[in-house]
Amino acid sequence: MTAKTDMTRPKLIDQEALSRHRARARLDRAGFLHDEARFELQERLLDVNRTFTSPAIVTPFPDLWADFLPGAVVVPDSDLLALDPGAHDLVLHVMGLHWAEDPVGQLVQCRRALRPDGLLMVTMLGGETLNELRTALAQAESEVMGGLSPRVAPMGEIRDLGGLLGRAGLSLPVADRLPQRVTYQTLFHLLRDLRDMGETNALAARHKATPPRALFARAAQIYAERFPAEDDRIAATFELVFLTGWSPHDSQQKPLRPGSAAARLAEALDTTEFDETARPVPVLNKRGQE
Repeated sequence: MTAKTDMTRPKLIDQEALSRHRARARLDRAGFLHDEARFELQERLLDVNRTFTSPAIVTPFPDLWADFLPGAVVVPDSDLLALDPGAHDLVLHVMGLHWAEDPVGQLVQCRRALRPDGLLMVTMLGGETLNELRTALAQAESEVMGGLSPRVAPMGEIRDLGGLLGRAGLSLPVADRLPQRVTYQTLFHLLRDLRDMGETNALAARHKATPPRALFARAAQIYAERFPAEDDRIAATFELVFLTGWSPHDSQQKPLRPGSAAARLAEALDTTEFDETARPVPVLNKRGQE
């Protein structure tokens, strides 16, 4: 009998734990990132200068986002999105993609839900988020427990996240970031905010056992020493990333074919065009020697 190899990819996210964390979230106490995301999305939609008649919102926090767009269909960010193909001219994916097991799959489903020339806007947490906490926990765990375990979810860098739009088949991709610096009294006040946000550790590979009390006490000490803020507080970084892409349509701008330009860049810049095959001009010294 031939042995079969299990090719199933291990899960990154413990979905049950993630659901529990989101269910106990208290965004009335720690919803400032959502407030900022709402404001920025409103500004970006105004810049688009288009009227959308059939919007949809994908979010793990439907109660908070249900009133963001009148008449919007609001669905959870499950593996299989409850969106009908070609039913929407605008889809917002809000504050959930950083926990997606398959972020490209989520974007592909959003694109399929769009009509031609429909708009997708995503807001999520980016790779700079909680870099201070990662550093403090890593050093403390190495000292106290003699090793490391995953305690803060890996989050994509903006360059990589922007590339996901093209992989999902979206046109005219744009990615930008908005760092948020927040201060807290102590590490424990930061952890309480993360619990109220529903953003605590839900990694499948996390240690399930209760950590020793000394671990977080040492982490708090390291954090205060390395990342101080004014008034004897500590600094924390949250990075909001915004992704924008369009469902392909013939009316959209397309890159020119190489060699089809009507004018040279050198002419526009009033400079000399560099010829890679030309011999470099020698630099002479005062005696006329190279």
